[in-house]
Amino acid sequence: MKDMYDVAVVPGDGIGKEVVPEAVRALESTGLEFNFHRFDVGYEVFKRDGNPVPNEAIVGIKQNPVCLFGATTTPLGIPNYSSAILTLRKALGVYANIRPAKSCPVRWSRDGVDLVVVRENTEGLYSGIEFGDRDRAYTLRVISLEASERIAKCAFKLAMSRRRQLTLVTKANVLRKTDGLFRDVSLGVAEEHPEVEVNELLVDVAAMHIVMKPQIFDVILAPNLYGDILSDEAAGLVGGLGLAPSASIGDDYALFEPVHGSAPDIAGKGIANPMAAILSAKMMLEHIGEDKWAHKLEAAVISVLMEGKHLTPDIGGNSTTLEVTDAIIKAL
Repeated sequence: MKDMYDVAVVPGDGIGKEVVPEAVRALESTGLEFNFHRFDVGYEVFKRDGNPVPNEAIVGIKQNPVCLFGATTTPLGIPNYSSAILTLRKALGVYANIRPAKSCPVRWSRDGVDLVVVRENTEGLYSGIEFGDRDRAYTLRVISLEASERIAKCAFKLAMSRRRQLTLVTKANVLRKTDGLFRDVSLGVAEEHPEVEVNELLVDVAAMHIVMKPQIFDVILAPNLYGDILSDEAAGLVGGLGLAPSASIGDDYALFEPVHGSAPDIAGKGIANPMAAILSAKMMLEHIGEDKWAHKLEAAVISVLMEGKHLTPDIGGNSTTLEVTDAIIKAL
């Protein structure tokens, strides 16, 4: 008897509503058994109900061990609006944001890139603690021993399964208390993994090296904001955000989402690239132990990229979202 997998499906806003159904279609084409449970969060929900992440949505999502997430809009200048995805990440306790960047067969992808950014996902400058007035505003940057230790352990575990190289990125020469704590804790965890080669880079230098010689990186460990920026930079080297998947992992739950955001400029046009969402679904398959189908799904995406006949405009084609997914399913 086949295993049945319960999956929370949260399309969100903008192109999230277009690409998540395509990821679901791809998963259904594997022949695996899924129970998909849809929940609505985001700016559209906020405009309707006054809360971007209703409590009943959190309760419902928590009934599923994994969540396939699309994107949410976080508009500027809206009083009492807080980021839906940050709220959801905190509610689920998904502290490790895993963002791979790997060379792929599109003409502007750099060769030889195969790195993973491991980003602390719950605190730092995204702690959500802000205050101030018209003349002066503050954000509280939170770095804790507990969060630093658990993300470092996650990064070193990943490095042990790859090429056993880890780059620790901070700005501890200036931010001596916060980044200093993150650095000290991470180096303490490094002592438990002598097999892993550890290099340290300041975040500005790391940003330069990712552009100039991305091939030198294996696993990059970074606090929240740095990891967010560096992973988008790395995605730009291997085809762009339309090909960039991610996973947010915790002790009890895991959330998988494309990196690209809600993209309101193309929402509703039917041209959003579904590959990042489908590759995020591939990461979900790996997480639940379906490695064979994860490999097949990734291979199907690469096959479509290599053929070059069914590509969305962001990567040089003129195909629709649906046409790209159809081609991927055919290649499975």
